[in-house]
Amino acid sequence: MAEQPEAVGGAGASAGIAHRVPDLGALELLLAVARLGSLGRAARELGITQPAASSRIRSMERQLGVALVDRSPRGSRLTDAGALVTEWARRIVEAAEAFDVGARALRDRRDSRLRVAASMTIAEYLLPGWLIALHAQRPGTAVSLLAGNSTVVAEQLLTGEADLGFVEGLSVPTGLDSAVIAHDDLIVVVAPTHPWARRRAPLAADELAATALILREKGSGTRQVLDTALGGLALPLLELSSTTAVKAAAVSGAGPAVLSELALREELSSHRLVSIPLAEVRLHRALRAVWPTGHRPTGPARDLLTLTRSRA
Repeated sequence: MAEQPEAVGGAGASAGIAHRVPDLGALELLLAVARLGSLGRAARELGITQPAASSRIRSMERQLGVALVDRSPRGSRLTDAGALVTEWARRIVEAAEAFDVGARALRDRRDSRLRVAASMTIAEYLLPGWLIALHAQRPGTAVSLLAGNSTVVAEQLLTGEADLGFVEGLSVPTGLDSAVIAHDDLIVVVAPTHPWARRRAPLAADELAATALILREKGSGTRQVLDTALGGLALPLLELSSTTAVKAAAVSGAGPAVLSELALREELSSHRLVSIPLAEVRLHRALRAVWPTGHRPTGPARDLLTLTRSRA
């Protein structure tokens, strides 16, 4: 004898609904049986064996406490209770399909945009090439870029305003995971008219520390590397918030500057700036991709990270 359903409000009512309602796979099978009039054809449509389909129907009948399908050599026919349950099942499956469409729309919206936060050197001299390569892979992805110093990049990631970041300092900001994507050296440069441009001996660390320099602002990766190398003794002549501004001030002859070698290729090749060799100090740093701890990049952010590492 078939089991009878428990009364509403009984012990079963307090159990989670997932234990009382058949799963979506079983409901889809029941709908297929109603539409095709055959358990075997329904099983083939859903890509399962007929014995598995029969077992699923029997399990659903035990769970609900009613017979749903009459089986005969001529096919399978819904019982009166089965016809009623099928109508309810159709509403559940339609709601699940709507849920799936909505979830995919959210995922597609996420995957169609990428918010990148990058410190200045990377934003100006490396990121454009990476984004061109990303566009070739994902032409429909809209990218927004925030350029700022490493502190700002960390803030954007931790507040959820960016999906992936790039920083240039000596350490990883708190709350972020990272991957090294490249390495970089800082160099000291002056205008050709500066007295250092004619010196032959390398510049010692103590002399560099005693000289007022054109610098990036505190919080930038460039400034962090220099301050650490000089024991926090770098003297600012000017503090500027962009690499371009620092270069322009150095070219004008305002004083020596310390910047990434990546940012100075054009000025050095055109002899608008002269590189000064250093003694006893090496201004070296890693360039890193960063993201919130425990949240590995996905979608376009993952693809961009892969591109940067393949070009390291």
